[in-house]
Amino acid sequence: MRPTAIFAALLTLALTAPAFAQAPQGTPTRIRGTVEKLDGNNLMVKSRDGSTVTIALAPNYAVRAVVKKSVADIKPGDFVASTSVKGPDGKYKAIELHIFLPAQKGVVPEGQQPWDLVPDSLMTNAIVTGVSAAPQGGTMKVKVKDSEFEVSVPPDCPVVTYAPGDASLLKPGAVIFVIALKKPDGTLASANVTAEKDGVKPPM
Repeated sequence: MRPTAIFAALLTLALTAPAFAQAPQGTPTRIRGTVEKLDGNNLMVKSRDGSTVTIALAPNYAVRAVVKKSVADIKPGDFVASTSVKGPDGKYKAIELHIFLPAQKGVVPEGQQPWDLVPDSLMTNAIVTGVSAAPQGGTMKVKVKDSEFEVSVPPDCPVVTYAPGDASLLKPGAVIFVIALKKPDGTLASANVTAEKDGVKPPM
C-alpha cells in the first residue's frame, strides 16, 4: 500500500473508530456532496461531480457536525488539519482549516498528503506551535514530525471544529463529507458522516 493510501486509511479509522467494531476493509474514498435521501442506513448523496452515490452506513454509525471557529480560537498545542495550496514562493496558503478534538490527538496521524479539495491541494495534520491573528487574516506555525513551517490563513478561509450530531442532520440538501470505504464490488460503506449544521458546512 502506498504511503498516501496508508495515511488515508489511518485517517478513516481515526474518524470512524467510535462506530467500527473491527478494522475497516476497503479503499478510502472521499465523498463531498448534498444529501438526497436517508433510507434506513442507506445514505444517498449527490456528489460534487453531479452523480448520485449510495453509502451503506454501519448499524451504529456516528454523525459529526461542524461548528464555526476563527483563527483567534487556535492556540499553541492544538492539533489541526489544513487544506492548503503551495504558492510559487513555496509558502502555504490555507483554503480550509479544521481543529481536531482533544480525543483525536494521537489517534489521527500527523503528516501531509495530496488532497482533492481543489487541484494541487495538500492536507496537513500538524501541531500548532504559534499563531497570530489579524483583520487581514492570520498565520499559523505548525510542526509535522521534524518539520516546521508557516501556513497563512486568509480572512475568508473557513475554520471549523467538530461537535456531536445525529441522523436529523442528514436531511435532503444538507452538505456532507464522508470518507467511505470502497469495497472490491464497488459498493461504499462508512461508519461516520460529517454534516452541515445551522448553515455551517463541512469545508474539507
